[in-house]
Amino acid sequence: MGTDPPRLGEFGRIERFFRPLAAALPGAFGLTDDAAVLTVPAGQDLVVTTDAIVEGVHFLPGDPPADIARKALRVNLSDLAAKGALPLAYTLTLAIGRTIGDSWVESFAAALGEDQARYGIVLAGGDSVSTEGPIWVSVGAFGLVPAGRLVRRRGARPGDGIFVTGTIGDAALGLRLIRGALSSDRAGRKLLERRYRLPEPRLGLASSVAEHAHAAMDISDGLAADLDHICALSGLTGRVELERVPLSEPARTLVDAEPALWQAVLGGGDDYELLLAVPANAQQALESAARTAAIPLTRIGQMLAGDGRSLMIAPDGTEMALATAGWTHA
Repeated sequence: MGTDPPRLGEFGRIERFFRPLAAALPGAFGLTDDAAVLTVPAGQDLVVTTDAIVEGVHFLPGDPPADIARKALRVNLSDLAAKGALPLAYTLTLAIGRTIGDSWVESFAAALGEDQARYGIVLAGGDSVSTEGPIWVSVGAFGLVPAGRLVRRRGARPGDGIFVTGTIGDAALGLRLIRGALSSDRAGRKLLERRYRLPEPRLGLASSVAEHAHAAMDISDGLAADLDHICALSGLTGRVELERVPLSEPARTLVDAEPALWQAVLGGGDDYELLLAVPANAQQALESAARTAAIPLTRIGQMLAGDGRSLMIAPDGTEMALATAGWTHA
């Protein structure tokens, strides 16, 4: 965590570490005011999302501050991508213990700066507080989407294909590896643990999501639980063929050796991949956009008339019963 005593204090840290992160946004006023101004271009809607991450729940005690910063920002960017929005700005609230020193904060802020440059977003303001409890970080992210084109969870239609980006279950398996509940070879362990600590927001597909998807969300609570949300709000059944669910090579090795790990893959959470319901006449265009953006995209099933829930269908045609509906963060 860093043991050097605080030297700069709240305002000194803001001045040295965080004010440079707001320099590109005139409406942030150099973080010298109590609020910021965001200008929304004509023909655009402002999309707002917020997520917090808490030590012991979303990241582990002793995790590097750079990893914590990146995860806090990226889980919010993932929400923007799922809405079809491109990043504009974000606010940050950081709660840390009094014994955490300036070097920890410096590393945290430096990682934010790197991700700002990578994803095209800028700090607009926030707050820094001390806590006697675990570290927590709350980010509020603002994005832009063409007016009227925000993609909601509600809106899937019968016949829509169910698509996911990337691979599923890596983060849940990575967390089990970190906690010693699983073992893997060195390369597999490194990949899966990284997927838990550093999600990859799929912003390169955001504009195509706005153009082509009927419904979308990011997978934070597990594929089954999050598809249930879309199904319930859309009044449909989502049928997923498990043999189509994309797994990374290390995840496939673990699941083949221990099929019970499908429970973790489908319900473990922290994937932060996109889950999309896409009409047949738009699927080819979406797939083309994904190839251009170098984002893996897989059709895993179909939306059907039904009772508002997801079905996970094993290769033998039977429904897989899940022990839990999915990860919850409470």
